[in-house]
Amino acid sequence: MKSVKIVLGLGNPGAEYATSRHNFGAQALKLACKRRSLRLVPSLSSRSLLAEERQGLEVVAFAFPQTFMNDSGASLRGLLRRYHISSPADLIVIHDDLDLAPGVVRIKAGGGVAGHNGLKSIVVHFGSSSFTRVRIGIGRPTGSQTVTDYVLARLSQGQLEGFGPELESAADALDLILAKGVEAAMNEFNGR
Repeated sequence: MKSVKIVLGLGNPGAEYATSRHNFGAQALKLACKRRSLRLVPSLSSRSLLAEERQGLEVVAFAFPQTFMNDSGASLRGLLRRYHISSPADLIVIHDDLDLAPGVVRIKAGGGVAGHNGLKSIVVHFGSSSFTRVRIGIGRPTGSQTVTDYVLARLSQGQLEGFGPELESAADALDLILAKGVEAAMNEFNGR
């Protein structure tokens, strides 16, 4: 029997969002694909950019939804039809997190959505919040900047490079989950 995992890297499609904090999930996903020499290609049925890694009977599908963040679950719905998964253990979501300081990456199994609209959409379409998350800390805005402006602001090349180690760390966390399982990865990674 084939084993399938879906990894979703959340973000918004389009060049104007590519360097925003809200696209850090997609950035980490792209890095994980690059490490594996995988190329993300358009998948119309899942409304995503998709790459597959196959090893024997194991398949890992890496997907960057091409819906906007608030409708990420619509893309997931197409992936669920394609890969026939229903277990929360088979879904890993990489996303930005306002409640973690910049530079912090954590693995979490299940839990609430903390106001994250991409996660809300996934829970609605998946019917469960028990999936695994790789949370990338972005901190909260200071001063009068709204959360929306903060997460969607374009970062300069220098600012983006400053988050490079964090994105590498998120890709490392994903690698641990895929290699050793969620519990082992949480024990090894979350204590750092």
